[in-house]
Amino acid sequence: MPLIEIHLLEGRTDEQKKALLSAVTGAVHDSIGAPLETIRVWVQEMSPRAFMSAGVLAADKKK
Repeated sequence: MPLIEIHLLEGRTDEQKKALLSAVTGAVHDSIGAPLETIRVWVQEMSPRAFMSAGVLAADKKK
């Protein structure tokens, strides 16, 4: 059973997240032949105030 966890900063719409989850599910199915009913994909959203890259908070990059 493939388990795929996606980490994203908050801010995407429900429609965008649904499209992403569907695309990843399809990619796993197509690439390794896993039956659709066995594929699990979920999104973990993070606040831009709780994620840092190269010493800069994501929230500060948007300014």
